Amino acid sequence: MRIIHILNHIQEIGNGIVNVAVDLACLQAKNGYEVAVISGGGEYEALLASFGVKHYHLDQSRKPINIIKAAVRYRAIVQEFQPDIVHAHMMTGVVLAGLLRNKGGYALVSTVHNEFQRASILMGLADRVIAVSKAVSESMVRRGVPQEKLRVICNGTLGSPRNRPLQEYQPLPLQRPAIATVAGMYQRKGITELIEAFEQIALDFPEVHLYLIGNGPDRPIFEAQASQTAFTSRIHFEGFQAEPQRYLLACDIFVLASHREPFGLVLSEAREAGCAIIATQVDGIPEALDNGQAGILVPAKDSKALAAALINLLSNSDTLNEWRTKAHQNLEWLNITRVHQEYLAVYLELIKK
Repeated sequence: MRIIHILNHIQEIGNGIVNVAVDLACLQAKNGYEVAVISGGGEYEALLASFGVKHYHLDQSRKPINIIKAAVRYRAIVQEFQPDIVHAHMMTGVVLAGLLRNKGGYALVSTVHNEFQRASILMGLADRVIAVSKAVSESMVRRGVPQEKLRVICNGTLGSPRNRPLQEYQPLPLQRPAIATVAGMYQRKGITELIEAFEQIALDFPEVHLYLIGNGPDRPIFEAQASQTAFTSRIHFEGFQAEPQRYLLACDIFVLASHREPFGLVLSEAREAGCAIIATQVDGIPEALDNGQAGILVPAKDSKALAAALINLLSNSDTLNEWRTKAHQNLEWLNITRVHQEYLAVYLELIKK
């Protein structure tokens, strides 16, 4: 089987869509399939090459003259590689691959990572549409994607070829108790509410520090917010970290306060690291946390509820340790091998038609 993955870029910036695609491409090549990636390039080119994955550079920026060039280039790539499957991970790619395939050519698969984006309905152009959680699948049905096209393959990152085994990472010397999040600096990630919740508890827990790991366009907003609190010296903006595992192993509580979150790849990594987890009860987050068995669920956009959950854990070491243990249970299903096998089953289903 010959497989092409198409996405906008393969930069190492903590983008979950890129991480999923790179993991799949590497494991598929490792298992003997002919695999290529079409993208605008990035740091993961070296990793892909080490697994024998061919990379084709394609600029998919949405300018009229560039779209024409991209179409010509894409046709040439497909003619050279002759794929059985083209797997699109982003909207530009699925439109390109959908409009330019010849009759009787490859089968087209798309993965819906961010269904809350209005244009994600375009992912329905594919023959099979993979939702990364049941919540995403249900949303896509409501938006008009036929049920028979949809398959649910929940994300999982444990054992990722992008990472070393967890035991090889050294935890950082954080000031503890430490609360951490690993998230893009976007409003939808709930950083505002997390800072507000920290401000509500900081006086009663003077030893607690907050670590915000990630970059993004809204970081200046959050930095300004933190600077207006009385506890700004205990709020640490750490930027993007290529090895967030060092923070996860060192922190006491991991928080994902997202307003929208199709699944939350980082939750599997926080669980593997044995963090006590607090996360919002939205979209695919409950599924990633075994419906609340592996982490405490709170309403989104509710800093008071988040603060109450933090107080509960910080006030009682037995409760904190209990949630650490719960997070670390039932991890097998979050392994990347399971994800790889379920995607292959979808590919084979299409090829055998």
